[in-house]
Amino acid sequence: MSASFWQGKRVLLTGHTGFKGGWLALMLARLGANVTGFALPPPTDPSLFELARIGRDMRSILADIRDAGAILSAMREARPEIILHLAAQPLVRQSYADPVETYATNVMGLVHLFEAARQSDSARVILNVTSDKCYENREWPWSYRENEPLGGHDPYSSSKACAELVTAAYRDAFFRAGNPHVATARAGNVIGGGDWGKDRLIPDILRAVVSGAPLRLRNPQAVRPWQHVLEPLSGYLLLAEKLYEEGEDYACPWNFGPAEEDARPVKWLVERLARDWQGRLAWETDPRVHPHEAHALRLDAAKARLQLGWRPRWRLETALARVVDWQQAWLAGKDMREFTLRQIAAHEEDVSA
Repeated sequence: MSASFWQGKRVLLTGHTGFKGGWLALMLARLGANVTGFALPPPTDPSLFELARIGRDMRSILADIRDAGAILSAMREARPEIILHLAAQPLVRQSYADPVETYATNVMGLVHLFEAARQSDSARVILNVTSDKCYENREWPWSYRENEPLGGHDPYSSSKACAELVTAAYRDAFFRAGNPHVATARAGNVIGGGDWGKDRLIPDILRAVVSGAPLRLRNPQAVRPWQHVLEPLSGYLLLAEKLYEEGEDYACPWNFGPAEEDARPVKWLVERLARDWQGRLAWETDPRVHPHEAHALRLDAAKARLQLGWRPRWRLETALARVVDWQQAWLAGKDMREFTLRQIAAHEEDVSA
């Protein structure tokens, strides 16, 4: 990433009150960007947005991406050069409970964003962040590449496959001339401090540590491409730079995933964190019947490595240690804005080493 590139750039970041969006907003603030955030209020209490005082360095608009008029108004006021779209209903299990909300947010919310961009002449780049779950999961042992078929067994995964198709259609129908350049980013399962999301593994682990209750695992053998949240976020910013400066060659889908060996079973992750917390975590298998979730999922990020020069810098063991450090700092009452910024700085130093 280039600090000189981002200095003063007008950026519209949707989803800035969420976990990934909050980390990305702080990264952009460090780089000197002029950021407008558009999102619902923080989805959890506590939240990274409040603890790290993320709204301090940006204009924060609390509104719903399902409201076409609200996103159009924000677009006209912010006049962004770069749009980073992270606003979403992000949970598989919630998508079973409320599929209408999931499709309305993840599909029609994206349509509203594109329509607002069409009515603005400022945007040069739109990066739509979807999910590794957008692929038709065949439970095979090798990694998915960007040209694999899209699909989705559950409403969340299906909605993200739909978002990929919507993006491709708008790029071909309305943005083919490159005004703006449009790409999608598909990341693996991200972990990091400040995540209190419901039905996500790391938040569930940390809640179990604090409460002393045993953690109940739905599928201990499920394999996911785990990575620290700063890994794909650095990839998104690098991709946005390339789209802005070099254009059409980068207007396509991109995977951002960990090294092959960091696609690990849930059980391995839990046992590793139990060791880091020095015996304060116990777990058991949850025997109840649960909605379908993929058993194995891996991402092939060779294209990002070869064409963007991006690669993850923190192995999974390091990423888990950073999560524990963040959580322990929060429990100790430290300034979590400063602590989060220090972790961002440490990652940037490792990237530039």
